[in-house]
Amino acid sequence: MSLFLSILLTLTLTLTLFIPTCLSFTVIMSDSGVPSALVDAPQTGFSVNNNGATTDRDEQQAVYDIMKATGNDWATDIPDVCRGRWHGIECMPDKNNVFHVVSLSFGALSDDTAFPTCDPTRSYISPSITKLPHIRTLFFYRCFTDKPQPIPPFLGLMGPTLQTLVLRENGHVGPIPTQLGNLTGLRVLDLHKNNLNGSIPVSFSLFTGLKSLDLSSNKLTGSIPSFAFPELTILDLNQNHLTGSIPTEIGNCDSLMKIDLSRNRLSGVIPDSIGGLTSLILMDLSYNSLSGPIPTSLNNLDSLQALILNDSYGPIPESIARLPNLRILHLDRNRLNGSIPTSFRNVNGLSELRLNDNQLMGPIPFDKEIVWRMRRKLKLENNLGLCYDGRNGFGSDLGSLSDSGIDHCDMPRPGPAQMVQHVALTNEGIFLRVLFH
Repeated sequence: MSLFLSILLTLTLTLTLFIPTCLSFTVIMSDSGVPSALVDAPQTGFSVNNNGATTDRDEQQAVYDIMKATGNDWATDIPDVCRGRWHGIECMPDKNNVFHVVSLSFGALSDDTAFPTCDPTRSYISPSITKLPHIRTLFFYRCFTDKPQPIPPFLGLMGPTLQTLVLRENGHVGPIPTQLGNLTGLRVLDLHKNNLNGSIPVSFSLFTGLKSLDLSSNKLTGSIPSFAFPELTILDLNQNHLTGSIPTEIGNCDSLMKIDLSRNRLSGVIPDSIGGLTSLILMDLSYNSLSGPIPTSLNNLDSLQALILNDSYGPIPESIARLPNLRILHLDRNRLNGSIPTSFRNVNGLSELRLNDNQLMGPIPFDKEIVWRMRRKLKLENNLGLCYDGRNGFGSDLGSLSDSGIDHCDMPRPGPAQMVQHVALTNEGIFLRVLFH
């Protein structure tokens, strides 16, 4: 198991602590096989109806309509949608022993579930979805890819009982309906990898109990709203066209464990308020147009395991190397200058370090054991004048490392036109795409 996958699984397991034990979760896998989001799912994945119980007739007809709209015409042959073991349909009884539909899931997943599939050439979301007043989970995965369509505004009429809305990789187009803000009971909203445009609705501020917001891999524009979600644990807005600065109010989301704002067009500085997110495990702000030094407030992030930043300048804060749980640090392609802090001498927990493509100079503080342990996951090339101190145990190995472009500190320093190349023992580097997808 890779280190980064291990970190993501740690994040996944930790997040389950925030959820009532009566619910289980499905882990959605990305194209690369990396866990991306937690989605509410029934404990068994089946509908259940005890002998003698009845299903609300209006809700049963609504399910027939919804199934037909997804190309599952056979569903009308089911005498009772809440009787038996039907994948993707979950029902619960009320005090009168009348069963109500509480969860609907469509689309084939990679984890061997058998939810009803969708006909991508003719599927659509039926308005009858609003006739399920007890529904808590609605899940569509890769259902409308051959027939792109907007997210229907009538989903906002589903009411406060809906806790999980997943419309993932469906090819949805157009803006996100502001009416979704009426779903005030939402805990998970996942619109990953569609073709949505426009801005993030301000009405989302009504999601006071939201735990996971994934709007990644769309074409959203405008700025990040100044939300304050006290229970939010995942914020993933990567791969959009968002502009403006990172709002300082993000520091009020003090339950955050993952922030991914990478691959946007954000500008300005990293707000100091992020240093108050003491539960944060992963933060990726890379591939934006941010500026300014790395905030010293990050030294408060004792839970942080992966930090990925670009576009910063100035020296590397000594405190970063002292983060007790840091495993992955990517500070490549910045304008960092000065020397690598001596605090990096004892980064025994660090397994990946990228400081390449900066303006760093001076001796490398790592000893021989750290270099050999990281091997190709240590990247220092394209800096102004880094060198090895022979007292750190390199001795007889200096020749091979010199061939990689890092010389002994007693040797003549390279001139400005000579960029140091490849500290690793080969010319190859392992480039890890830091995505939850």
